[in-house]
Amino acid sequence: MKDFAALFTAIDQTTKTTRKTEALAAFFRDASDADRLWTIALFSGRRPKRAVTTTQLREWAAEVAGVPLWLLEESYPIVGDLAETLALILPPARSESDKPLSHWISVLRGLHGAEITERKAAIIAAWDELDATERFLFNKLITGGFRIGVSQKLMTRALSRATGQDEPVIALKLMGGWTPETTSYKALIETDDPAADASRPYPFYLAYQLGEPPESLGPATDWQAEWKWDGIRGQLILRDGTHHLWSRGEELITERFPEFSRTRDFLPDGTVLDGEIVTWDGSAPMPFSTLQPRIGRKTVPKKLLREAPVILLAYDLLEQDGADLRAAPMAERRARLEALLDGLPEDAALQASPVLSFDGWESLAALRSSARARRAEGVMLKRRDSPYLSGRKKGDWWKWKLDPLTIDAVMIYAQQGSGRRANLFTDFTFAVWKGNELVPFTKAYSGLTDKEFTQITAWVRKNTLQRFGPVRQVRPEHVFEIAFEGIQPSPRHKSGISLRFPRMSRWRHDKPVNEANSLEDLQQMLAAYGS
Repeated sequence: MKDFAALFTAIDQTTKTTRKTEALAAFFRDASDADRLWTIALFSGRRPKRAVTTTQLREWAAEVAGVPLWLLEESYPIVGDLAETLALILPPARSESDKPLSHWISVLRGLHGAEITERKAAIIAAWDELDATERFLFNKLITGGFRIGVSQKLMTRALSRATGQDEPVIALKLMGGWTPETTSYKALIETDDPAADASRPYPFYLAYQLGEPPESLGPATDWQAEWKWDGIRGQLILRDGTHHLWSRGEELITERFPEFSRTRDFLPDGTVLDGEIVTWDGSAPMPFSTLQPRIGRKTVPKKLLREAPVILLAYDLLEQDGADLRAAPMAERRARLEALLDGLPEDAALQASPVLSFDGWESLAALRSSARARRAEGVMLKRRDSPYLSGRKKGDWWKWKLDPLTIDAVMIYAQQGSGRRANLFTDFTFAVWKGNELVPFTKAYSGLTDKEFTQITAWVRKNTLQRFGPVRQVRPEHVFEIAFEGIQPSPRHKSGISLRFPRMSRWRHDKPVNEANSLEDLQQMLAAYGS
């Protein structure tokens, strides 16, 4: 655990990618196979199943520390992280341990099914062997909230340096449904067996937001344009007589979308498609809000299948007849895709996402302006000769999104953030006018600068009207411009409206509160742009 704690400290104390990569590569070269495997798993979101509730941890830590539970609870929002709060409040360990990370994970895994007294004894005994940083990490493992500043790309690069393998090779090995319980470090990283997991997707190729006019990309004839659909990015894999569906977040979502089982009747084995999962009314995508009820479900009732059927709007062919096509030019992959999907019946739950016809950047801009009416977020631009790469790379794929919708709203509630922002008020509730009443309609917690968050925090502390637990009601004195990507009706909200991806785009120091927008303005937006 000491080596893992040292790795965490090295990563946590720098913002430089090169130093993080060096620290990770050194760890992967020197650690045991079990610790290597669990570190890869933890940094890629594969955490051990939670064996103890946070309520139990709070009670046990307060008891060991000899402090009242209310004091621990009051400390938590100030520290901003439960695992850190517990690590700080506990007395110093009475012994020292050199047991590895994999040992402590085994301890936690062994608590499943154990009596509560046995779980409590095991956790307290562990706390008594670990120093403050080790306790913090151990608590993170218990709560399942393990997050650290390591991206999949950074970990891939570090493993590449440690093993001498190319980054694309490592990236592919880390994909798929593996867990530390189902594989070993040697099988996952060292063994050269790309067919070991037939369900394994390819690393997704991600586009950058276009920040310059499209003319900066050169001749329009070099580019293919498509709609940027508002759905779920996914890879559909047909191998070994079965199918698998993966989200961009590397989550296996096959069972949530049973419609795609039909694709085995129409497509040959050894096919991998990249595309967008959308709900479909028979001729066009339905609002994203109709897809949301299906996202979190493991099984889908028949009523929802009828009301929100899905299809895959495929825009790339990554594998055909078992051959990897990613190195082929985009134009070739697209031609193969269209030939493969040509003539499929409507019930195939699959069709090619259309390529947009345009004769120059000006005509494409006109098409882009109609994206919301087509339930799209803008257009995608892909260089015709581009390969399908791994991760986010600049140059060949760009997303040219519509400008966001905006509304001016009044801040009425504030709440402190968490983690590094625990001492700042960063989470706000906003309202618009309904006659002489301010009606709350959305929350937002991003978009301001650090300096602005500091300023608003000082103001909140001096202008609190009431407290409701961690939430403070504040004087309605400040107007903020709220940007958002979509608007839809919502019976769950008092305003009857919900926004998609709301964030603070400007602090309107220039605008008095009585000039903020109204609920009627939002309703007009809903009529014009709503889902």
